[in-house]
Amino acid sequence: MNNQKQQKPTLSGQRFKTRKRAPGGTLADDMMRTDVCVFAAQEDLETMQAFAQVFNKLIRRYKYLEKGFEDEVKKLLLFLKGFSESERNKLAMLTGVLLANGTLNASILNSLYNENLVKEGVSAAFAVKLFKSWINEKDINAVAASLRKVSMDNRLMELFPANKQSVEHFTKYFTEAGLKELSEYVRNQQTIGARKELQKELQEQMSRGDPFKDIILYVKEEMKKNNIPEPVVIGIVWSSVMSTVEWNKKEELVAEQAIKHLKQYSPLLAAFTTQGQSELTLLLKIQEYCYDNIHFMKAFQKIVVLFYKAEVLSEEPILKWYKDAHVAKGKSVFLEQMKKFVEWLKNAEEESESEAEEGD
Repeated sequence: MNNQKQQKPTLSGQRFKTRKRAPGGTLADDMMRTDVCVFAAQEDLETMQAFAQVFNKLIRRYKYLEKGFEDEVKKLLLFLKGFSESERNKLAMLTGVLLANGTLNASILNSLYNENLVKEGVSAAFAVKLFKSWINEKDINAVAASLRKVSMDNRLMELFPANKQSVEHFTKYFTEAGLKELSEYVRNQQTIGARKELQKELQEQMSRGDPFKDIILYVKEEMKKNNIPEPVVIGIVWSSVMSTVEWNKKEELVAEQAIKHLKQYSPLLAAFTTQGQSELTLLLKIQEYCYDNIHFMKAFQKIVVLFYKAEVLSEEPILKWYKDAHVAKGKSVFLEQMKKFVEWLKNAEEESESEAEEGD
């Protein structure tokens, strides 16, 4: 029996070879490369995919290599400036493939936020090659899911210096580099973040009892700054208004409470229903809210009539909602509630048209 201690296998001939780091963080050149080296290979995706397959198989077979390999990749990314542009491109493509097949965790990208790498544009250039190979292997949805897992989905703009951390700059840079899907993803993330922030601030302003004119001014500034359309904003305003009060649990009392509350906020809601689509969006929001909160089932028609009288809603969107623009939630109940009011609107519209014709 062989009593010698079993040696752990090494990546002989297939090592992810780097150069030694000299004092001060620079790279020394006094170490020979292995025969098979990523940095000496051809600069194309197919070659990097072959290397990735080797690393993946080795790490799947020898699990203890996983942590050490990930740590070494993090170090490599921190010292990108020590490699040539071609070497960085190869490493970026390989890293993208390894991220796609799960050999590496997206948390390694933290190394790219190193201040010096960001300042000199190395991080952004490296990210272009990395995301191209990653998205080539998977798709933007899979990439987004991996980024979310490590809370990095909202940090991509940090690949640029502070004075260039804008959606416009990010979009231009990555779209021109052929990564339009990544640009759109970041723009969407920014929009979602802006909407959440808008709703949070709205609720705080309402709870403080800020004047409506100040709230309206703030919301319009945010709409312009973050390119948020009015139909989206009215949904946010509606949700904020409905979340500022604790509703009565008794169905016979909640309708009266709702009318009193919404009458107070009608001027605020009216400021963001200047378009037909915004009015229709509000109607759908009211329908969904009344369906999802069962105590409000009988309050739907009363809310719509209130908003009609307060000029938050107008005839045409109400009639369109009734005819074909409603959703399935509580449809039969709400249509029945609205039947008499809709008939009244139609008659009033016909009388108005008749008077106009007589006047001509």
